[in-house]
Amino acid sequence: MTSTLTTPLPSPLSFIDLRAQRRHLGRAIDDAIARVLQHGQFVMGPEVAILERELAAFCGAREVVSCSNGTDALALVLMAKQVGAGDAVFCPSFTFAATAEVIAWFDAVAVFVDVHPDTFNMDPASLERGIAKAKQLGLKPAGVIAVDLFGQPADYEAIEPVCRAHGLWLLCDAAQSFGATYRERKVGTIGCATATSFFPAKPLGCYGDGGAVFTDDPDLAAVLRSLRVHGEGADKYDNVRIGMNGRLDTIQAAVLIEKLKIFPAEIEKRNAIAERYNAALADVATVPRVLSGCRSTWAQYTIKVAPRVRDRIIDELKAQGIPTAVYYRKPLHQQPAYRHWPTAGNGLPVSEALAQQVLSLPMHPYLDEATQDRIVSAVRAAIGGGTNTGR
Repeated sequence: MTSTLTTPLPSPLSFIDLRAQRRHLGRAIDDAIARVLQHGQFVMGPEVAILERELAAFCGAREVVSCSNGTDALALVLMAKQVGAGDAVFCPSFTFAATAEVIAWFDAVAVFVDVHPDTFNMDPASLERGIAKAKQLGLKPAGVIAVDLFGQPADYEAIEPVCRAHGLWLLCDAAQSFGATYRERKVGTIGCATATSFFPAKPLGCYGDGGAVFTDDPDLAAVLRSLRVHGEGADKYDNVRIGMNGRLDTIQAAVLIEKLKIFPAEIEKRNAIAERYNAALADVATVPRVLSGCRSTWAQYTIKVAPRVRDRIIDELKAQGIPTAVYYRKPLHQQPAYRHWPTAGNGLPVSEALAQQVLSLPMHPYLDEATQDRIVSAVRAAIGGGTNTGR
């Protein structure tokens, strides 16, 4: 009888390992949830107010309004700004659908603009072209939603003058960047407001859906709090405006309070992991670049590779139990739901090129060096080594 020996495959990896974070937190999460179960105030309980105060202290924002998710965070600001039919709101095409989706909710028109090829964030020159296009179409330019993609803040020192010149409000979509820094300003203190998401996969995530709006404008914050609870006035049965049900539940707030305690240390770990990736992959791929004086939270670690090799890398890593992701395979201006909306200038060539090049590798604070080395070796082998095929 003959036996055949086979080498066992390495265990599959997690793209974002929330279980490792859970082990690190120990009983803190269990105890926090137990306290909510004991007092029984499951919606807008005391932990919600505590979380809002601690988030404000963390980033330096004057006001924080928690809410049900990151999409509603964006929508609340657009509601407060009374965005409506005939208004043009400018946003990048290379982003998740929620950024543009909320514009459609209020019968406004999203005008898609292009991004920088190295940071993946809004290109102010394309924004200028988008504004000209909106005026040409007879639309009223109203505001800008700038997205901090993959954890890095957009170049606000270049975007803000454009907004001022055209009288536009600026809303920062920080669903992936809360905890980051733009030069000497923390995310949450830029623009008229900043919206973020606490979806579990985000750098600061809860165990369900959650979001928040940050602002230094107390009047805007008061309107947001009213809108969050059906447009309430003196109480929820006194309706002074049309609102929504956008409350954050108390258990999610309790989870976030505990996660916020370890968040600064996790940001440090994310940056160390990103630096290690960059050093190991810069000669075979185009690695991400962070603007001078800025710090990313690395919601995703995203390289650029030649389109002809990307699928091969994905397949070869998958065979080795290493997950990857593509954010995003199709820009919004090419999506069936959004392709009827205008684009800046003669199109968005950078967004279209990036959709063919980007590839995200596993990234989380608990990615140890041995596991990262395994990922790097697999990527290098799949590319073939030696030549930077993403340039």
